[in-house]
Amino acid sequence: MVDRQTQLPAQDEAGFDAHGIEPVPVAHRTSSPFDQFWIWTGANIAPINWVLGALGIQLGLSLLQTLAIVVIGNLLGAALFAAFCLMGHRTGVPQMVLGRLAFGRRGAYLPALAQVLMPMGWVAVNTWIVLDLCMAALDRMGIAGGVELKYAIAASVMLLQVAIAAWGFNAIKVFERYTMPFILLIMAVMTALAFLRVDIKWSAATVTGMPAFAAATQLMTAIGIGWGISWLTYASDYTRFSRPSLSAAKVFRATFLGMFLPTVWLAFLGAAIASAGAGSDPSKLIIAAFGAMALPVLLVLIHGPIATNIVVIYSAALSFLALDLRRPRWMISVASGLVASVILYAFLQSGDFAHAFDNFMVALIVWISPWAGVTLADFYLVRRGRIDVASLYRPSDRRRDFNWAGLVAFAAGLLAAWVFQMGTIPAMQGPLALATGGVDLSWLTGITVSASSYLVLHRLVGHPLARECQAPAADQVPVEAAPTSS
Repeated sequence: MVDRQTQLPAQDEAGFDAHGIEPVPVAHRTSSPFDQFWIWTGANIAPINWVLGALGIQLGLSLLQTLAIVVIGNLLGAALFAAFCLMGHRTGVPQMVLGRLAFGRRGAYLPALAQVLMPMGWVAVNTWIVLDLCMAALDRMGIAGGVELKYAIAASVMLLQVAIAAWGFNAIKVFERYTMPFILLIMAVMTALAFLRVDIKWSAATVTGMPAFAAATQLMTAIGIGWGISWLTYASDYTRFSRPSLSAAKVFRATFLGMFLPTVWLAFLGAAIASAGAGSDPSKLIIAAFGAMALPVLLVLIHGPIATNIVVIYSAALSFLALDLRRPRWMISVASGLVASVILYAFLQSGDFAHAFDNFMVALIVWISPWAGVTLADFYLVRRGRIDVASLYRPSDRRRDFNWAGLVAFAAGLLAAWVFQMGTIPAMQGPLALATGGVDLSWLTGITVSASSYLVLHRLVGHPLARECQAPAADQVPVEAAPTSS
């Protein structure tokens, strides 16, 4: 064993992140609980959460019902997310590499490939969704602009977020740490204005009985527990930089609050405004309450996609490396940004295509809940958090390439999630969701079926990649075990 800490000096706080998917050495694991909190708060202070919060009102639920579902759902979703964050803190390893435990070295290519492709679409969606809002805010400031101004804003935002993600974790950490307190202050003022200027209706529900239950499940999937689940594939990529000396409780608390607080806050804000009849269109939600604060709102709108997309782009690059492809991480981040820019350009050419693509992306995330069920069962129940980190990086062989227990359980969970999925694309709506009048329990069926299937199957056909043992500190991983892709 070679002590990597003796080879690598402590990294400068804002220095270039040269790490690929190898375990982060102890000398470079300097992230504090506040760093983790700001990263995840920034990723979730996104205007799309205002719109998703308004979804409950549009489905016919009252504001009180909407708030209850959002709070309860996010208590569960944020707890699941924090549990995944603890995996990175314990091992110093990114999420898609940890997927090799449950799926095998090459079996893990399937979720890793999804995590390479989907973020490019989300980057485009997250950027596109705020452009009309930015134009509306500029118009309130007396700045008239046409298509050229919208393209200029899109290009500027895309360049900045790709540059930060390419620089790596340290740039993401610093960006979130120094911008988020200011953004939260603006958000607090915006919230106060919403309650002062909008006629909020707390108990006006238009559905009851089974339709109300179906609406509640759809809201739970969209912005309740489903929102936290959508971030599970990113979790360990950032907590792998957290200080090993931190207790699990501190890491759990920081990441839980970073997910829970902004999501509930923004969803409630969007729902409160929508309850007054402002509708679900983002521009109307903004203008209805915040017209006098055009400049601060503009800053929040521009910050939102950047803070979210830098996390998404960085993780997409790590997932690419988890496919055993050898390229510098920063180069992959730039390539991801270029692909996202092409998709964004297509959105700007056709709003109908953008809406259709957004709906398609939402439907596709059904795979995350069964993947999460297998991963949770393997890490916490089968291995009880004790793994051999070095074995994750040994060359693939026939015995370790595929863990069929994980792959079969994943397929079973995916089928179970689909039959209870209710989205906006008819071809992807599950038969049980349709038969029950739109009840969406895809997240629940996906997790429970995949996890329970894995617990049974791993005893019969599972060939775990890593033996159960105490996970060594990241600086104790043999040098030859770490790939040179960074």
